[in-house]
Parts: sequence; structure tokens; C-alpha cells
Amino acid sequence: MKHAKFVSFTEIGAQTAAKAARLLPDFLCERYARTVDLSLSNTSLPRFAQQAMVDCDLIVFVGAAGIAVRAAAPYLAGKAYDPAVVVIDEQGRFVIPLLSGHLGGANELAGRLAEGLGATAVITTATDGRAVFAVDSWAKSHECVVFDPENIKYISGALLRGDTVGLRSAFPVDGLLPAHIDTKTAAESGFVIGFDTEVQPFPHTLHLVPRVISLGIGCRKGASAGAVEQTVREALGGAGLPLAAVKAVASIDIKKDEPGLVSFCAAHGLPFAVYSAEELNAAPGEFTASKFVKDTVGVDSVCERAAVVNAGNGTIIARKYAQNGVTAAFAAGGYRVCLEE
Repeated sequence: MKHAKFVSFTEIGAQTAAKAARLLPDFLCERYARTVDLSLSNTSLPRFAQQAMVDCDLIVFVGAAGIAVRAAAPYLAGKAYDPAVVVIDEQGRFVIPLLSGHLGGANELAGRLAEGLGATAVITTATDGRAVFAVDSWAKSHECVVFDPENIKYISGALLRGDTVGLRSAFPVDGLLPAHIDTKTAAESGFVIGFDTEVQPFPHTLHLVPRVISLGIGCRKGASAGAVEQTVREALGGAGLPLAAVKAVASIDIKKDEPGLVSFCAAHGLPFAVYSAEELNAAPGEFTASKFVKDTVGVDSVCERAAVVNAGNGTIIARKYAQNGVTAAFAAGGYRVCLEE
């Protein structure tokens, strides 16, 4: 679950913060309210903000925007890393996204909070203000990793000027394209949707990597996290896939507590799904079979079948790679691009 912290400084602000927190049931919300909790009276706001900027997905300051700016500014790391930061005035009349309006979702969250509070969302990002396609907002809402966020400015700038922006996609594109986006033009700036982060079809190229790949892993008992890491990295390299494209790790249920696998998933923030031998045997397709594995765990291929099942009975895009007592394979379901709202 995502984490949010609400900061308030007065009793009225604390009441507004409490109302706002109830509007975000999908967040684990904590409050920093010195007027409500006397144990916080001597707590340093800069120290609190420093920790929150690292640990949280959302920080909501209920009070003056200047306080929020001074608290967050020393700890800014970049638009790809900063959490969403939102300011609500004490009376709950205005909701202002300050940081990570698109990638962090602050604009969308400000809209949700404003609607629930009966307030006005004050959105200042140019693309939203002029109803121009925002590539970073689209990426976030479509589970794409922005590989080189420093290039977002070229895409947004070109669209705001009315210049043509190029698009290249490794996946089928459905629906109408937004204004000034073209799949055939040789534009100065453009974006690529796919797994190849090295291709540079435009002088200013932004890469969006869909997180749609399921990584199936099998391993011998006691395989270390380092062995898992090395094998996965080598398998990714051989398949020409970035780790950023992996959405989940899957294996057989007898591996649910395997320390090396659990540690690998935790290190990369990846969910770990396990399936019974019966579920894996029901996976459709042809697999790289192993009699030894079949005799040991009751299924002829753990990594390939687990990847396919996790991908919703998807298609294998890279077959079993074995090294260090670890096997890895990749599968994905059908992914299609639609830029039309």
C-alpha cells in the first residue's frame, strides 16, 4: 500500500487534514499534527520532511504553501524520484499540487482531495492548463516507466509550441493520436514505447518502458539472492530487456519462503507470486521440459510455466536461462497502446 503523511500546525488545520486523509483509502495515512499530539511539539519539521521525502508516496501540507516549499526544497531529488507534494489551506478551500504533478500523481490526487473537500484544485502545469497531451501523466496511468525523465521537457515543450512530436511503438497503437503526435514523422523530439532503451529515432528521445513482463524463476534450495540477481541480470541482457519492464516475479509454491528469492524481490520492490504444481501444469503452450524438475517438484518447467501463468496465460518472450542453480524466463500478455482519452 502507498504511504502518505499529512502535516498540520493548527487545530483547524488538523481537522482539515483528518478529513482529507479519509478521502484516500488507498493510502496508509499518518499525521504530523503538533497541536493534536503534544509528543510532537519538539519534533523538527525539517527532519520530518527529510524522512518523508524518502519514505512516502505523498506528503500533504495543511497550511501555508511557503512552509511546504521551505520544508521540501532541501531534499528534492528530481521529478522521477520526488513524492507527490500537495498543499491544502487551513480552511480546506484550495488544494495545490506543488511537486510531481504528473509522475507522482499530485495533480490527480489534488483533484480527488478537492472534490471530496468541496474545494478548488489549483493546477499550474502548462499541459493541463492548456489541455495538451502530457506524456508523463500518460506513462504513469498506463504503468510505463519513464526511462530518461530529463527528456520529458522536450516532448512537453514541443507540444506546447504546437510542434510535431514523433512516436515509435513496439506495440500496436489503437485509437486516434493526440494533436501534433505522429508515428511517421522525423521529428526533433519524440518518444518510444517499448523495451529497447538504446534506440534513438529522434535527437531528443524519451523512452517509456511498459511494466508488463512476468519473470518466472526456479532455483535450487538455498540459492543466494546474489545468485538470483546475477542470473536474472544475465537473462535480461541476453533477451534485450530492462529490469524496469518486470512487473512481478513468479515461482512454484514450495519456493514461497526461499530466502534468496524473497530477498531479490524485496530489493527491487517486486511482488512475488507462487503457484501450485497443478496450476503450473495447466499453463498453455510448449515449454523447455526437465525430467529432473518434473520428478522433483511435479512440473516439468518452473520458470517458464510460472512466467506464463503470472502473465495471464501470456506468451513467452524469453525462454529458460540457467546459471548458478537458478533458472529465469520471461512472459507477457498482450499490450496495446492507446493515447486517446
